[in-house]
Amino acid sequence: MLQLYLKPAFFIVLLLLASSCQKIKDTKEIKLAHTLDISHPVHEAMVYMAESVKKKSGGKLAIEIYPSSQLGTERECLELLQIGSLGMTKVSAAVMEGFSPNFKVLSLPYIFKDKEHYFQVLEGDVGSDLLRQGEKYWLRGLTFYDAGSRSIYSTKKPVNEPQDLRGMKIRVQDSKTAIDMVQSFGGSATPVSWGELYTALQQGVVDGAENNSPSFYLSRHYEVAKYYTLNDHTMVPDILMISTKVWEELSPQEQKWLQEAVDESAVVQRKLWKEAEEEALAAVKEAGVEIIIPDKEAFSKLVEPMYESYKSEPEVYELIQRIKAEENKPISSVQ
Repeated sequence: MLQLYLKPAFFIVLLLLASSCQKIKDTKEIKLAHTLDISHPVHEAMVYMAESVKKKSGGKLAIEIYPSSQLGTERECLELLQIGSLGMTKVSAAVMEGFSPNFKVLSLPYIFKDKEHYFQVLEGDVGSDLLRQGEKYWLRGLTFYDAGSRSIYSTKKPVNEPQDLRGMKIRVQDSKTAIDMVQSFGGSATPVSWGELYTALQQGVVDGAENNSPSFYLSRHYEVAKYYTLNDHTMVPDILMISTKVWEELSPQEQKWLQEAVDESAVVQRKLWKEAEEEALAAVKEAGVEIIIPDKEAFSKLVEPMYESYKSEPEVYELIQRIKAEENKPISSVQ
């Protein structure tokens, strides 16, 4: 119980020290925390962003990065942003559902026809609107980072079609959308924290999970899950967020420096991510994982009723229609 009272006090002390240092160094510093390993493409892109901000501002604006969950989980980091105790963080759009409900549209299975459609939406009006939707919750989106396609991996048997998931416990993020999706496929959705998942797979608490290939590889889950089914059920992007309190404290020029560096980092991250996906798939194959290419339509048909269930949520349903409408538009040039 004592720790619950000490933690906020600890962050207040950190902020006071930080502001003191800012006055001495004449440098405005933004703290950025995330949960990823330093080898992750998103971390590498954020390092690039920090270097770009420093260069653009001549050292007047700096970003200090705290990786590997040093300052908490994704949810905890968002909560710190809301009170201004932390400047920036990277979270999955699935986690944003719990703060700004309309983000759930990005977690809907097969909402994107393909990668081109995905980028078309994120770089267009729908993406811009979503990045601003969190502002009423003190969370401003700066850009989307590519988090690839999420697919199913399993420990006991290969998943060639949805029927194979019957009776299987599949780990999902703590997201109603993800839970509904796995249940639509016929599996038993089981929320488990990311940090506990390796042990849960190893001990049979769950029979599988779902994620993108770099996460499957870097987490070493391939050591216990030897079947990877590339059904690409979701393309849930990551989002770089900033506290509206911190954003509003920046001058227009500082905001310009930061946004330019953010936009540059998104281009770099996309290239790094593509390379990481290729390397990860090659590595898990080498480690003995069986890669399965299923009929995706067999999976996508099962989740179509999920779209109609959002008629009771007009804003989400409208976003679904806007995203679907982008399928028929000419593809804009994508970096």
